[in-house]
Amino acid sequence: MASRWADTEADRAEADRRKKEKEEKKRAKLAKQQAEQEAAARTQQEAQEAADDRPAKRRRLSPSPEREAPVPEERKLLRFEAGGWGPCRHVSNFETLNHIEEGSYGWVSRAKETATGEVVALKKVKMDYLGDGFPITALREISVLQKARHKNVVDLKEVVMGDGLDEVVLVMEFLEHDLKTLQEDMPEPFLASEVKTLLRQLASAVDFLHENHIMHRDLKTSNILLNNRGALKLADFGMARIIPPPNAPLTQLVVTLWYRAPELLLGTTSYGTEVDMWSIGCIFGELLAKEPILQGKNEVDELSRIFELCGLPNDKTWPEFYRLPNAKSLKLPRDPKNPGSAIRLKFPFLTNAGTELLTTLLSLNPDHRPTAKEMLAHPYFSENPKPKPAEMFPTFPSKAGQEKRRKRSPNAPKRGDAPGMGAGEIDFSSIFSGREEEQKGAGFSLRMG
Repeated sequence: MASRWADTEADRAEADRRKKEKEEKKRAKLAKQQAEQEAAARTQQEAQEAADDRPAKRRRLSPSPEREAPVPEERKLLRFEAGGWGPCRHVSNFETLNHIEEGSYGWVSRAKETATGEVVALKKVKMDYLGDGFPITALREISVLQKARHKNVVDLKEVVMGDGLDEVVLVMEFLEHDLKTLQEDMPEPFLASEVKTLLRQLASAVDFLHENHIMHRDLKTSNILLNNRGALKLADFGMARIIPPPNAPLTQLVVTLWYRAPELLLGTTSYGTEVDMWSIGCIFGELLAKEPILQGKNEVDELSRIFELCGLPNDKTWPEFYRLPNAKSLKLPRDPKNPGSAIRLKFPFLTNAGTELLTTLLSLNPDHRPTAKEMLAHPYFSENPKPKPAEMFPTFPSKAGQEKRRKRSPNAPKRGDAPGMGAGEIDFSSIFSGREEEQKGAGFSLRMG
């Protein structure tokens, strides 16, 4: 019986047919290649004949730059990791440690990120007018902090959300102090070298903002943070905005009253970075006096305190004064007893360079105030005592971090006669009274000798 796997006549016929078909395809392919080669040879011969018919060109003596130019290497495209869109993290990723304060535009708390243990500051945005949309102050603060990356500006890490749209929280770096609270707890004001260190860092931050066309418009000691390494950082950008074109109308209701420039109090709607420089002058005086120097009860009282400290305006010192909206309602004395500045009398221990800087910062005329860059180059910072290095800055207990001051301990003995124990005998027997009733436990004794 034949095997079922043996080749049959039909199988052999099919194999022969496939073999012939394969050979025919090979012959057709070879013929096509020969035809293409012959066509290419004819084209090349025709081009050579055409070139021979052209007139001969003058021989080039210099080498052709095309031939000697090095072949450029293939350039590889640089690829950067670009950020993408994604949902915000939830506020439950942070554990609230304690409440710090309530500001005009949010609640600030100290918190810890549960994943990394990093201590941060959480600022929950106030949504008092949720029907009007997202608060413009929060939008401005987020926008400015994303652009203002500077060593003396607080760092915005991210924005997180709660369970609803009315719970938006800004995650920022935590600093131990703000200057207002710190000065209230300090027994003595800052030293002259420490004042220079703080002012130089503040002017550096403001100069960076102004160079990037940003006005803060709410500079005050409670918005200036300080850590335990002497680094100052500017915070609270709820009133900040991009500097508009010249003569563009702006709101006059900016800057906290005690730090508000006189032109704002007089109703101007066209101002610039000079309002920030006036606030720096107020902060300068506050660091020296350990309290705000212009504590007005209202706008009129604030203006009177400004005129009392900085003098009265006139046509020479401030020609544009009488053109301001609220200047017409003021009745200024024609022959004032003390028309000049009283800054020297208020700060008698300040050097001449420091007095000149403070006087120009608190100039009634905005055009006479220095810029932040000019302030940094002022001779006040180069005279003795020099600004204290940040590494040598003193540290203080952090009220925001719920740190407590150490209890009072005895001082070192002073020079003089040592106090006597008294002439009479002092009985210490009461210290050991009742020892007989105590329970005696196991012990051991050493026998010497």
